[in-house]
Amino acid sequence: MSLDDLRARIDGIDAAIVALLVERAEIAAETAREKAKQGRALAYDPAREQRVLERVAALAAGKLPPMAVKTVFREIMSACLAVQRPLTVAYLGPEGTFSQAAAIRLFGRGAVLRPAVTIEGVFDAVARGEASHGVVPLQNATQGSVQTTLRALLRSELRVQRELELEIRQCLLSRAGALTDIARVASHPQALGQCGGWLRRNVPGVELVQTDSTAAAVRLAAEDARVAAIGSRLAGELEGVPVLVSDVQDDERNATRFVVLAQEDAPPTGSDRTLVAFELEEGPGALRRALGAFEDEGVSLRHIESHPSVHRPWAWVFVAEFAGHRSEPTAARALARLAECAVEVRVLGSFDRFLATDDGAGPRPLG
Repeated sequence: MSLDDLRARIDGIDAAIVALLVERAEIAAETAREKAKQGRALAYDPAREQRVLERVAALAAGKLPPMAVKTVFREIMSACLAVQRPLTVAYLGPEGTFSQAAAIRLFGRGAVLRPAVTIEGVFDAVARGEASHGVVPLQNATQGSVQTTLRALLRSELRVQRELELEIRQCLLSRAGALTDIARVASHPQALGQCGGWLRRNVPGVELVQTDSTAAAVRLAAEDARVAAIGSRLAGELEGVPVLVSDVQDDERNATRFVVLAQEDAPPTGSDRTLVAFELEEGPGALRRALGAFEDEGVSLRHIESHPSVHRPWAWVFVAEFAGHRSEPTAARALARLAECAVEVRVLGSFDRFLATDDGAGPRPLG
């Protein structure tokens, strides 16, 4: 078969794929109309999305990379959902941040992505109904918890519905021709901290400039060729600033855990985690008794830390994460026992622990 014949076959396959995509979108729209007839909400269902992604990846097993298949189908599902009712997703902006990259991975490019100036602004947009979901950073593998997000969670009635572990691959972006041409390096303080060792070894003595976001730093680099920015490849593409050096983070394991905010958390999937906040009376053994509620019910705690109360001065709140969904019998019993020895208990959300990305290709189950 000649090259022209092969290309003609590919063109025919492309046409068939487009026709099937149009058919899928039409069925999605019909599904939406049927839901409306039944009085059912046109709700975004992350658990169903994950089941579909796992199924299509299995269909291509051994023939196509599973992550690539999931990425393609996430965009297809995002586009079809937009036919029913486009999702509006708030994220910590501006454009070009890792939060935007996380929102794209989670919801695809068919969603309406709306940047917010602050983390609190993301919470406000979802609480007021201006966005159906919000994406904010919760923890960084090397820098720890994002305190602003945790404090906003403690103040808000919103719940965590989903998570995404995104590997943070920092780039040095600049219009400079070489490292020796750089006079200043700009970025968010956290990014500068993540790349401090690399900066000391490779550009010693340059001035470090702190900015409100990595994206803001890239804009400075776009305006001045003697400025380099530490930020994402996405930010460089948006601002037209080339990557001078990639992977300048000190720790190859550097990753940020993003969470999706919504009015409700997710239904149980069998591989869930729950985030809970509780406040205890002062006294000997108070924390031991609280932790015993989980141990006695066989519930595994993954993480616990304390934070100043957002309601009472000099009071402390514990935020813990455990394996399981709040509706499961063992988890429900543990929470009930915790309530018996706590001043207040609030579930901040139960969510599927299914997403982690290492190369931008898509999700893989967490271990």
